[in-house]
Amino acid sequence: MSSWKYPFLLIAGIGISYLGSWIYLIALNISILNMTGSAAAVAGLYIIRPIAILLTNTWSGSVIDRVNKRKLMIWVDVARGGLVFLIPFIDSLWVIYILLLVINMVGAFFGPSSSVYITKLVPVSERKRFNSLLSMTSSGAFLLGPAIAGFLIMYVSTDICIMINAVTFLVCAFFIFLLPDVDVKAESVREPIRLKTLMGDWKVVKDFSKKARFFITVYLLFQSAMLIGFALDSQEVTFIKKVLELTDRDYGLIVSLTGLGALGGAFVSALVAKKVPLKIYIGVGMLLTSVGYVAFYASYDFLTATTAFVFLGFFMAFANAGYATFFQNTVPVEIMGRFASIAEMFQGMVQIALTLILGFAAELFSLQFVCLVFSGVSTMFAMFLLITIIRPSKASYFSEEVSV
Repeated sequence: MSSWKYPFLLIAGIGISYLGSWIYLIALNISILNMTGSAAAVAGLYIIRPIAILLTNTWSGSVIDRVNKRKLMIWVDVARGGLVFLIPFIDSLWVIYILLLVINMVGAFFGPSSSVYITKLVPVSERKRFNSLLSMTSSGAFLLGPAIAGFLIMYVSTDICIMINAVTFLVCAFFIFLLPDVDVKAESVREPIRLKTLMGDWKVVKDFSKKARFFITVYLLFQSAMLIGFALDSQEVTFIKKVLELTDRDYGLIVSLTGLGALGGAFVSALVAKKVPLKIYIGVGMLLTSVGYVAFYASYDFLTATTAFVFLGFFMAFANAGYATFFQNTVPVEIMGRFASIAEMFQGMVQIALTLILGFAAELFSLQFVCLVFSGVSTMFAMFLLITIIRPSKASYFSEEVSV
């Protein structure tokens, strides 16, 4: 287990950050609502991250691939911690919005940087288990964060919750500081990021995409199914309350049990990582996740809705761990930051569009009917994905002993 010393340290740091972010999210929503009394002001929080991605991800990958990833992750967390700490001392909504925009722009560097760092730190044969364990910490934070936030808000204040998130970013930075440098040579590769540089980097990503046709096919099918699912998430509250006619308490219980399903799925996926092939994680995991969405929007009471969502959460853990591993094994590490940043930008744009289309269609037709159609389309993409990757001729793309 000595080879897992550093991976466990990284999982612990990111896990603490996840926990703080959930506490912060709940507290920030309540703080803004208390400050303004406006639901629109709270809704405004949810468009800040997509705006930050659009402003940042066209060039952030070019920076990520040219600097030391460990040091970049440390500075990102220190910066986020310092900026989050300022929020409780600001009483202007627009200043908070601007500060949150900066925090999200800084944060846009962390995900792609961590993907590159994980790829270099964790051996190919251990990545699937690592990603499953990381998913487990995310699910655990999803379960514990809101509960801790509720307790703290009840007995202390939202400001304390926000400050706790600032501290968790600093703790994560400290844990990353304890990790080894895996790309020290990146320090010597420096050049100004100009428009010409960006154009060249985009061409590199484009050339890779043309050559890696199978990877791009898998990427497009997986993301199509997953992004439709994310769009469907925007309607889950409305469906539960207006179609199923359940209470706020029922909704909270369904979400909590879904978190338990995701936690259980992540635990099992880590447990069987050496026995179950990667393509099963991706293909079967995504197909059963999509089937879970169909079952949820076909449900008719609390029990059927809860069962469907727990099922969905369980298999989504497999799908996410599988895709993350496939991505790390396939995309060349020297361009991974650029590819991940550009891909995330386009995914954000598609997700916004799908969410708007779904919301508009739900106004014109029955909400349940529209959601069943969308989840059915997601299932079709997932089925095509499984058919595409299950072919014996594609087995080499899913090798976990050597890089593809």
